[in-house]
Parts: sequence; structure tokens; C-alpha cells
Amino acid sequence: MIEIERKFLVKSDAFKTEAFKSSRISQGFLNTHKERTVRVRIKGETGFITVKGVSSANGLSRFEWEKEIPKEEAESLLKLCEPTIIDKMRYEVKSGQHNFEVDEFYGDNKGLVVAEVELNTEDETFKKPEWLGQEVTGEVKYYNALLSKHPYNTWGNK
Repeated sequence: MIEIERKFLVKSDAFKTEAFKSSRISQGFLNTHKERTVRVRIKGETGFITVKGVSSANGLSRFEWEKEIPKEEAESLLKLCEPTIIDKMRYEVKSGQHNFEVDEFYGDNKGLVVAEVELNTEDETFKKPEWLGQEVTGEVKYYNALLSKHPYNTWGNK
């Protein structure tokens, strides 16, 4: 239940032609405490509730627990979430032995595109696609919980 991932900005939309799957996601946060977040998500026709713990010092790993729930329950829980609900399209792209999840944000976070790759160990190597930009692993302003409170369109110099 420990998630290890690295996060990057995306410098072109070339990932879209490489994607093997895409899904619209709506998500909100019931709790955004710095030591734990509780997220509600609707991905396609499926709901999820997720609890995440505090990140490691280097931002690479943290506890994550996720449970699938009925879409109707997720819709009800989204109404209880803190402002603001995140709206994004997730593209799944294979690169070497790894899958990247690329999120193109809409609404107040329009213009932000972030890619994540999950790893088995913190020092695992992976093939970096051409469209992958600057690494932002551990930069909390790119966490979805913070994007819901401080959207990308409110950042002064991005």
C-alpha cells in the first residue's frame, strides 16, 4: 500500500497519439490535512474513495489505500467535498516497461498537463518519453489536493 511515483510536467501534446486509453475524471477532497487526504473520484462510470498519507521527505512515496465504490455514492460524496472539484482527462501511455498517466486539467486548472509514472522502487529506472518535461516530484503545489485549493490559473508565474 505504499505508492512510489515520479511526477513531471508535459511539454507537448504528442502523448495523445501514443495513448492507449483515456478517461474523464472528476474528483474532490473530503479532507486535505497535510498528514492525510481523503479523495473521492469518478473515473468514467466507476467511483473510488482513496486515503493518502504524508509523502516521504523526497516526495517519491506515500501510503495509499483505494476502494471502488458505486458511482452514485461517489456522486453523493462529491457534494460534501471541500472546494473545488477537479476536472481532468487522464491519458494512459506505455513507455518501455512502464505506463504513464497523463492528466490534462480543465476548469480552473486549464493549461496544466502533468504525467506520473508508478515505480516498484525509488531508484527504478524508466524510459522517458520525448514529451516529458521538467520533474516536479515532491512539489506540493502540483498535488491534486492543493490544485483544488490553489488552482493553476491563480499562480502568478507558472
